[in-house]
Amino acid sequence: MAQYTGFAPAMVLFGLFFAAPMALIVAYSFWTQNGYQVVSQWTTANYQQVFSTSVYVNTFLTTLWMTAAATAVTLAVAFPFAYWLARYVSRRWQRPLLFLVILPFWVSYLLRVTSWVIVLGNHGALSRLLGLVGLSTPSWLLYDRPAVIFVLVYLYFPFAALTLFAALERFDWRQLHAAMDLGATQARAFRQVMLPQIKPGITTAVIFVFIPILGEYLTPELVGGTRGVMIGNLVDNFFQEAQYAEGAAIAILIAAVVVVLLVIFRKSLEVRGEMYGG
Repeated sequence: MAQYTGFAPAMVLFGLFFAAPMALIVAYSFWTQNGYQVVSQWTTANYQQVFSTSVYVNTFLTTLWMTAAATAVTLAVAFPFAYWLARYVSRRWQRPLLFLVILPFWVSYLLRVTSWVIVLGNHGALSRLLGLVGLSTPSWLLYDRPAVIFVLVYLYFPFAALTLFAALERFDWRQLHAAMDLGATQARAFRQVMLPQIKPGITTAVIFVFIPILGEYLTPELVGGTRGVMIGNLVDNFFQEAQYAEGAAIAILIAAVVVVLLVIFRKSLEVRGEMYGG
């Protein structure tokens, strides 16, 4: 047991700041809401209310496809950048470019989102630029779902880019040349040689992007307006109105989706020894 003593502080922090709050949220989701008070009487009425209210169900489904779309676009943008950075940029310039990628983290999250509200607004920089070329400002440029997805891609691009770069940096590029020397096309070598080896990195990037976006509420609130509401906004509204039981039930549903996602991707995170000849 002595060898596990060093884990004690981490376990205490885990219990205080994750396990205990999560257990409380689970309990609240099964307790009865009586006005503004939550009574410890066990019931499934909170979940029944969530699944029987079309607005909640539609918002949850909308959140899933918006999260999937934002994740897909983020990876579609981040992968070419990470590929170019890992394969074609010298090590001398990789660090400065990576520094530029993480530079937005030095600025407040709220400030970064608010800046896009200014840029995408009716009298913002983008609207004025479109006006200079004779184009009108699209109605979906702000306070709509495309605006939310766009800003989410901007916010989570560094997570995907850094994760994919770490995976591509460890890849032996000579294997691609060897595959093509043996008759494989560049696309086939890319698909059958490189992708299987960097699959854990791609899966990690998906997890790092999909899971935080699933619980987003500030960006949809500031950028999406009434048309860009996501499930996190419902949880926030419930808790602000002291409807803790229903808010807890929706929060548990979000956590359930996260758990299912992690179970699905578990095998992808396992690096098989035979892939590397081990």
